[in-house]
Amino acid sequence: MSASSLFNLPLIRLRSLTLSSSSSFRFAHRPLSSIGFVLSPRKLPSFRAFSGAAMTDTKDAGMDAVQRRLMFEDECILVDETDHVVGHDSKYNCHLMENIEAKNLLHRAFSVFLFNSKYELLLQQRSNTKVTFPLVWTNTCCSHPLYRESELIQENALGVRNAAQRKLLDELGIVAEDVPVDEFTALGRMLYKAPSDGKWGEHELDYLLFIVRDVKVQPNPDEVAEIKYVSREELKELVKKADAGEEGLKLSPWFRLVVDNFLMKWWDHVEKGTLDEAIDMKTIHKL
Repeated sequence: MSASSLFNLPLIRLRSLTLSSSSSFRFAHRPLSSIGFVLSPRKLPSFRAFSGAAMTDTKDAGMDAVQRRLMFEDECILVDETDHVVGHDSKYNCHLMENIEAKNLLHRAFSVFLFNSKYELLLQQRSNTKVTFPLVWTNTCCSHPLYRESELIQENALGVRNAAQRKLLDELGIVAEDVPVDEFTALGRMLYKAPSDGKWGEHELDYLLFIVRDVKVQPNPDEVAEIKYVSREELKELVKKADAGEEGLKLSPWFRLVVDNFLMKWWDHVEKGTLDEAIDMKTIHKL
């Protein structure tokens, strides 16, 4: 089967069917016009010109089977620097540094910061099978809304919040009932670029989502190596260890950007119950 025919299979529709049992995905089978969209996803360009070479790259022979499936099956949302949707492409192509540098491919992403009722932040260490930034410590969950109707809804960042609920289940086994989409607060957006190694990297317009909930966590070993809750002081110690290179500890670049620029002042609002006062969704911070 050719690469082009593989990508024409209805993978995205099949995935949205499996998720439609959740109330947060109730828009999955409604026409875009009924939820305020002007353009249908099918009318926006795909940047799959790179896909044929990508699929035959022998350097990817050792890629974990789960990660390989996600890299080719998941379609990320391509945006410009003002966060307007300009197309879509595979997760694989979006994370190739050659595409990021040559074509300036930029995709939409999100980072979840989940706090428990003691105001401790849940961190995860990424699995060693992750293609980008394996075994680094990062915030609760970091991923991408996909190019599907339920995750393209821009009003109140609902599409991104739907995606966050989906990935918290995928990565950490946190059921939808424990993280209702209405409980996520989108505090801001940042744009950053970060190489992972010589081949892979990130170039993301990242939505920063905060939520305070006590949840049951059952990490997926294909995605997560370890988890821990940390207090503010414990996080500061973690950052010091990472800076000193102790214990081989590394932090993801996007998490470090949030720590250095926003997290501590936003943590104050978490503890005071005043997160709404910190919301700034008009600014896109270029870091």
